[in-house]
Parts: sequence; C-alpha cells; structure tokens
Amino acid sequence: MSRVGKRPVEVPSNVKVSVQDRAVEVEGPKGKLSFTHRAEVLVAWSEDDRAIVCTVPEGDENSRGAKTLWGTTRSIVQNMVFGVANGYEKKLKIEGVGWNGSVAGQNLELNLGFAHPVKLPIPEGVAVTAVKQDITLQSADKQAIGQFAAKIRSQRPPEPYNGKGIRYDDEVVKRKQGKQFGA
Repeated sequence: MSRVGKRPVEVPSNVKVSVQDRAVEVEGPKGKLSFTHRAEVLVAWSEDDRAIVCTVPEGDENSRGAKTLWGTTRSIVQNMVFGVANGYEKKLKIEGVGWNGSVAGQNLELNLGFAHPVKLPIPEGVAVTAVKQDITLQSADKQAIGQFAAKIRSQRPPEPYNGKGIRYDDEVVKRKQGKQFGA
C-alpha cells in the first residue's frame, strides 16, 4: 500500500474543488489548475470533510504500477491545492561581473557574457520579476515554475572555479582550488 496515497488531501475553505470523471479542477485566490489523472487511480472529493481522497480500485492493491500512480496522483493534487491557496516562489541569483536579467514584455532577457542577450519566453501563469542580478518567479503551478527555473539555470550553470553562473538562491556551489604553479 502507498503510504503517501493513503493520506487525504486537506482543502482550505477558500479553495473550490470539482472532480468529474478523471478531471480534477482546483480554484483558489492564486489561480485555477486542472489535472487529468490516470484510470488506475480513483479520486473522490468529500464536501463534508473538505478533503480529497485518492484510492486504488478493488483488486489492484498489489499492482506495482497502480501503487506508484496512487502516490504520484495524491502528490500532484496536494501541490495543486497548496499552489492555488498559497502559491510557489523560486529565487535565482546571477553571479558574474556585468551579468544581469530583465523582463522585456513576455520575455526574460539575460545578459550572461555571450555576444548576444539570451531571450526566454515566460510561460503562461508564471510571474517574473528581475532586479539586476536577482530573479524571482511566482506561480500557482509547481511544475511550471520548477521547469522554467531549471531552463533559466541551464543557460549558464554555476561553475566551481570562479563561482560564476546562475544558481538557485539556496544552492551551495562547492568551489575548487584550481591549478597551482611553481610548487
């Protein structure tokens, strides 16, 4: 049995939930998200308990695929509920002399020491603020914000010798000493 899947997802009072067939829709103050779950998992909304319960159909409890999808579905629904209620935020830092980022219309423009600025289209539902060398992403969708943050970081990952590059705010880059001459 899935230890994650067994637990119900508690829904705050300011969040509306609707479950029809295999579609789960969640709406709150930070936005609206929807998810179509796999047929191996059953999702039920209880208005009395204000909880979403994920289960596996009778007879599929020992199926390995059903167990993995059970926990994954519950985690996705939990992230959706938290996202529309509170929202997610990721911060990135740009390390390097003269390197910076700015928002230009629907694009994030990064000056990273290349001959030209790197322009990345901002996904729908993600709010970006860029002040000099700090980039802040905000969204209700955890997957979208994580994917866009990884795409930004991949433009210039932090390197271990000088520490230059784009890193997450809480990321620690292990520095290397480099070559020693005249030893």
